[in-house]
Amino acid sequence: MTSILIIAQHEDGTLNPATAKTLSGALRLDAEAIDVAVFAEPGSIVAGQAAKLDGIRRVIAVEGDGFKHPTAARLAPEVASLAADYSHVFGPSTTFGKDLMPRAAALLGVNQVSDIQEVIDARTFKRPIYAGNAIVTVQVPDDATVVATIRGASFSAAPDGGDDAEIDTRSATVEDSGHTRFVRLETGGGDGPDLQTADRVVSGGRALGSAENFQLIYGFAEKMGAAVGASRAAVDAGYVPNELQVGQTGKIIAPELYFAIGISGAIQHLTGIKDAGTIVAINKDSEAPIFEIADYGLVGDLFEVVPELEKLV
Repeated sequence: MTSILIIAQHEDGTLNPATAKTLSGALRLDAEAIDVAVFAEPGSIVAGQAAKLDGIRRVIAVEGDGFKHPTAARLAPEVASLAADYSHVFGPSTTFGKDLMPRAAALLGVNQVSDIQEVIDARTFKRPIYAGNAIVTVQVPDDATVVATIRGASFSAAPDGGDDAEIDTRSATVEDSGHTRFVRLETGGGDGPDLQTADRVVSGGRALGSAENFQLIYGFAEKMGAAVGASRAAVDAGYVPNELQVGQTGKIIAPELYFAIGISGAIQHLTGIKDAGTIVAINKDSEAPIFEIADYGLVGDLFEVVPELEKLV
């Protein structure tokens, strides 16, 4: 029997869209049952949001005072405890999932499958390697629990259903070891949409020249209702924090619309946006590699072009 447990990601009382994309990947397995586990503080409304997802049997709401800002070290033993009732345990291939799922896999004594982008059957999957330049087929042994992360860039979000699924509320079963605790969250990415799940993203590169000039990107993104991203060169230069980096060693994203402003288009960056719907490139170098993959390209000085675009928006 194929039964799947999905670990929900949520922030500030809101279910992250990456959870619905993970569900979309899980639905490709034609499983007998799909449950969603939500770890949250008592009174949280996240379980109710998860219950609206189409295709799930029930939501397991594990409540505890320590789950308001849960760490991977705190959640992994809980996930491993729940996993005994399932053949598959999936999480999103986000910072949250990449931190949590390997820990859970280690506690279960199995290897994790990372970044599933295609489901062949219940135990056979495809995932990218070598910066996306090759795709490998991975098969999990029949006697092992499948622990994996689902690549959100490869799946659209599963829709909400008509009827809410059952919510099974439980208490934490594993005592907190206490060796890891949440202190505070520091972010330099602003208050815009989440970079990994946003439908629109505006990214800037080294051509901006300084952190002060990067405000041009923030302003344009705000007008577009978009998340802000950056190339590795811009991050390494100190223009923006590394949480905004898009690319192989940053975030892999798949927005419907992606603006690459002042970004040359190194292979590392292109790996992070290969699944984007429409790519718009603005660069004064007409030979920049970014134009080879862009749907729309504009050769010009970004300091002149972007303000004009912002006026039109």
